[in-house]
Amino acid sequence: MNILEINDLRIGFTIHGFARDVVKGVDFRIPAGKTVALVGESGSGKSVISQAIMGLLPRAGAVTGGSILFRDPQTADAVTDIATLPAEGKEIRDLRGGRIGMIFQEPMSSLSPVHTIGNQIEEALQLHRPMPKPQARELIEAMLKRVGFKDPTRAYDFYAFELSGGLRQRAMLAMALICQPALLIADEPTTALDVTIQAQVLDLMRDLQAEMGMAILLITHDLGVVANMADEVVVIYHGEIMESGPAEDIFRRPQHPYLKALLKASPHFDMQEGERLVALREARPRAPAAPRPPPQRRDQRAPLLAVRNVHKTYTTHSSRFFGKGTTSTVTAVNDVSFDIERGECLGLVGESGCGKTTLSKLIMRALTPDSGEIRFDDGKDCVDLLSLQGEALRRFRPKLQMIFQDPVSSLSPRMTVMNLLREPLVIHERGDGTEQKARVKALMDDVGLDQRFLSRYPHSFSGGQRQRIGIARALALDPELIICDEPVSALDVSVQAQILNLLKDLQAERGLTFLFISHNLAVVNYMADRIAVMANGRIVELAPRHTLFTAPVHPYTKALLKSVPFADLDRKLDFKLAAPGGASDTRHWPASFKPDAQGEPLAHLDLGAGHLVLAKPGADVRELA
Repeated sequence: MNILEINDLRIGFTIHGFARDVVKGVDFRIPAGKTVALVGESGSGKSVISQAIMGLLPRAGAVTGGSILFRDPQTADAVTDIATLPAEGKEIRDLRGGRIGMIFQEPMSSLSPVHTIGNQIEEALQLHRPMPKPQARELIEAMLKRVGFKDPTRAYDFYAFELSGGLRQRAMLAMALICQPALLIADEPTTALDVTIQAQVLDLMRDLQAEMGMAILLITHDLGVVANMADEVVVIYHGEIMESGPAEDIFRRPQHPYLKALLKASPHFDMQEGERLVALREARPRAPAAPRPPPQRRDQRAPLLAVRNVHKTYTTHSSRFFGKGTTSTVTAVNDVSFDIERGECLGLVGESGCGKTTLSKLIMRALTPDSGEIRFDDGKDCVDLLSLQGEALRRFRPKLQMIFQDPVSSLSPRMTVMNLLREPLVIHERGDGTEQKARVKALMDDVGLDQRFLSRYPHSFSGGQRQRIGIARALALDPELIICDEPVSALDVSVQAQILNLLKDLQAERGLTFLFISHNLAVVNYMADRIAVMANGRIVELAPRHTLFTAPVHPYTKALLKSVPFADLDRKLDFKLAAPGGASDTRHWPASFKPDAQGEPLAHLDLGAGHLVLAKPGADVRELA
């Protein structure tokens, strides 16, 4: 039996009097108890289809043809055509949240910041299944426990900003499932989550699906998630179905060129040295870059950046109306040391909250560490970054730039692209107006954007184009080191391939040095020469890329690798082995990798060939390796 049948669905939008079809005759089915994945790039129509199923199309949009047939097992298999229901009618409101639940892509913007988690879930419950408040609270706390909250009574009174990304997504899942829907729509439910948290959320969805017998429509661009979750796959491009069928056929016998291109655009651990991602469309035509010389060894020349014994703690105060408040201290960065050689890309990986972004801000001098040393040696001068103040710090800034995770919030919405790219040149007095404009046009060419876009504002660009503007801005002052903080975490695989290829080309052409921060291990594997793994504020393992992926030693590194979903049906992810209780929970680590009761400090043991691991000084290195 099919829970949902979509037949010849057409959806159009009317903007400024012009009508445009965005979904063009789509057909697919969702069988009871099964997971169907809807796969495609941004702008392909995935989310619009989910909005039409939920009756949440924007005012400018409307179903212009076809049907959306929902068959509810609870009402003797009565069939409802959602496409014909009034947008604000009682029938669609009864279905939405009651029989059809939805998890949205960004839980922070989907959850109210002024209501507790419990209140928001209770609102959904009381709308569809009115009951006394004590009974409702009991039911909600039971659901919070089922979705993985350790203390559901306490979690009921939390606000969204008090939860991590993974817990916010679990709260959204509890809200979607509280009325036991027949169909769950999950729109990019794990896009910006760490691999370990992603594995936990996906495992939870599978368990709840088996327990409640619901069907799932999984909307995603991550083919690794699709291979591990989906029974059937529907591939969509520009509002049209390119290919659909069982997951077995889609992955083993892809037919359509678009699907084959998507599979080739995803970075994976089996890529050969020098192999390039095949982007669906490159940022701009480029001559093949010359092979990049290996980074100079540290015994030949001082490293470009040397970080030594850096510490950073945060102290928080919780005040009360009566009596004294409490003070707590959190160590964000704990005794971190590493070098970055000229011309190399050092990858920095770890879960959210491990201290990656705090460390990048310390290097950028956006934050000041409590102790430690950060030195920058450009071959002419060796500078102590922490001693720079005022004009000296301003003169140093061009040498060290940053590409941010979210291009939407890092680009001013009130400035055109011309002004955004000129601003660094104006601040640092690089050339006159004519020279600055010429430089901006050259930067647009470098990142593959048309010079005609210079008068546009950021909101008129796609996510990948905005990220290219961010890259151009970082390149404007010809820096020697660029910190890339999760630059592709929220991008489609096709756009991600464009950006990663662009960064590699620019590195080869300009001799750039990168500190590449990410939680996506496949992306880091593609970009980095060496990789540092961070947990609980410390570097727990550092090794050349190939060594780290073929012979990891630290249990945290192994847990991260076990949690990565492959776009390969022969290498399914064992969700039950993926970081039980969280990869950074030291209780799951062997005794050799955590301090004992006597407080014996850990040290970085040298396993040879640049491979370091944080363990007890007396641990047997041969046994660890």
